[in-house]
Amino acid sequence: MEKIAIYPGSFDPVTNGHIDIIKRGCRLFDKVIVAVLMNSQKNHLFSMEERLYMLKKSLRDMPNIELDSFGGLLVDYAEKKNANAVLRGMRVLSDFDYEFQMALMNRKLNRNIQTVFLMSGLKWIFTSSSIIKEAARFGGDINNMVPAIVEEKLKEKFRAMG
Repeated sequence: MEKIAIYPGSFDPVTNGHIDIIKRGCRLFDKVIVAVLMNSQKNHLFSMEERLYMLKKSLRDMPNIELDSFGGLLVDYAEKKNANAVLRGMRVLSDFDYEFQMALMNRKLNRNIQTVFLMSGLKWIFTSSSIIKEAARFGGDINNMVPAIVEEKLKEKFRAMG
């Protein structure tokens, strides 16, 4: 049986920390589905199409990934995709409480889908999409924190916003 993991997130935008988790996940699983969550409650900087485009450009050299988007319950989506795991990255201790609660709820909803936690690489512990967006908004150097396409799109977005 093929081992498939879902790596869910908003990816608004994708960071090098996300890509590190994806690459490491690809060594553990036959396929990693990078799934962008459709959440109308959240105010995203980038549209779904823009986020998927940046992911596609950023992950183009990785053969065992699939890009997708989904809404609703993660475990329902994972079951639909024949996945047996959810891949999650954790940067700091404060991530653990939320991730642990989500993993327990997902396990309660579907015991066949396991949650696998990967600790963020030390190099990426301080990076998050929101911190990177804030730095980029004020002209901070985000080179080496995000793929080149993301840096370009952030600059375009903030230039257009004036």
